[in-house]
Amino acid sequence: MADKKAREMAKIAYQALEEKKAEDIRVINIEQVSVLADYFLIASGTNRNQTQAMADNVEEMLHKAGYQPRQTEGYQTANWILMDYGDIIVHIFDTENRLFYDLERIWRDGKAITLEDLEKGEEA
Repeated sequence: MADKKAREMAKIAYQALEEKKAEDIRVINIEQVSVLADYFLIASGTNRNQTQAMADNVEEMLHKAGYQPRQTEGYQTANWILMDYGDIIVHIFDTENRLFYDLERIWRDGKAITLEDLEKGEEA
């Protein structure tokens, strides 16, 4: 089961995405299928300004909680912004690229979880 820090980071990122009206936010626990991270968060925005605002809010909220990104890619073009926080990786897509890359299908061996699961700390 993912550690408390990873769950906390995922919860903060989820809420930051929600605040900026992200569409179809998904959380996938990948700790059993990958060493990359414990969680992937995947969300969509309708345009460049929104996807950048979503990324800015995730970074700001996680920064306030004491977490710094290891790396952020794709911010300028904003069709796929990847934010690597070690324990979590946040993927923010425009609608077209989300459909094209279909990370949910690629990572289907991971376990889809809800915000409520994160809040309870229960993913079983």
